[in-house]
Amino acid sequence: MKRFWILKGLKFAVFAALAVTVAAYVVMSLWNLVLPAVTGLHAISFLQALGLLVLCRLLFGGIHGHRGGHWRRRMQERWEHMTPEQREQLRAALGSHAGHCGSGAPRAGS
Repeated sequence: MKRFWILKGLKFAVFAALAVTVAAYVVMSLWNLVLPAVTGLHAISFLQALGLLVLCRLLFGGIHGHRGGHWRRRMQERWEHMTPEQREQLRAALGSHAGHCGSGAPRAGS
């Protein structure tokens, strides 16, 4: 049974390494195809593309990769503790701001 889990973990590690390698190659290829011609930037190497992937992950994905789960969970808890009147007030407040991007266009249903 233990050997099964070791093999499964090894397969996962190989697949993850392959996925990261392919992603870095795609980033490198796209960068070298588009950016030097459009902006005059120089071509990058595979390791630089891998570094860009890691940097983007740190800046935009966070270290643990949480995608707003904490905010969503916290808002759900607040919602559950609200009275029906408070919920309606929140809906009205959020609804008055929704869809306004400075265009002045009427919202659907208004």
